Amino acid sequence: MTIGLRYDGELAVLTIDRPAALNALNLDMLRTLSSHVDDIERSSARGVVVVGAGDRAFCAGADIAELQGRTAGQHLDGSVFGQAVLSKLAALSMPSVAVIRGAALGGGLELAMACTYRVALVGARVGLPEIKLGLIPGYGGTQRLPRLVGTARALDLITTGRMVGADEALEIGLIDRQVDGGDPVVVGKAYLAEVSEGRPAAVHLAREAVLAAARLDLDAGLRAEANLFSRATCTGDAREGIEAFLAKRPPQFMGR
Repeated sequence: MTIGLRYDGELAVLTIDRPAALNALNLDMLRTLSSHVDDIERSSARGVVVVGAGDRAFCAGADIAELQGRTAGQHLDGSVFGQAVLSKLAALSMPSVAVIRGAALGGGLELAMACTYRVALVGARVGLPEIKLGLIPGYGGTQRLPRLVGTARALDLITTGRMVGADEALEIGLIDRQVDGGDPVVVGKAYLAEVSEGRPAAVHLAREAVLAAARLDLDAGLRAEANLFSRATCTGDAREGIEAFLAKRPPQFMGR
């Protein structure tokens, strides 16, 4: 097994399962991931948890041995394919969380950055060390990292190739939360349950609005926000939320 998919109640669980190679990604694994993401989109899952097998690495990056002997055209095709797979993960209609135990490096961090949220266990290390091989990130790292931490910090991390611990990653906004420990799947389930407590339909719309900020100018983003706000007001959850507020009782959201 290289990347496994199972369903745990309303959640899909993706496991990068190649611990002998620190869960490094090869081309076959990317193809499998692409197929799994398609399956998840067609499913009734309400969230996705992404974890790595073993306790040493979430994912140590791309399989470097695969890079040898390729032509420039093959490298281009590989980069474009990897970007497309991770963009497909990022575009899922439900939220996803990468739970990082151990190292998330290179393509592994790029995979985590394609998720909606990132949670790191104490002791985790993250970075984009491609520069140390005379390379640059090729699966979206140069584009997603600045959107998370800003241009200056992204340049620092990418051009030095240094790894940062969970404390610094949290401080600069590369991860959303640090937890003391525990089973990564359980940690991911708890996090998604918290961010979508009661399953309000507005969670999906809020995510769509915030992600639009990364690709739209301010005027277009404001128009997108207004349209999404209007859609939110038409949901049953919005009616229930307003009625519950006025009645001074807890809302009973149904997720629609």
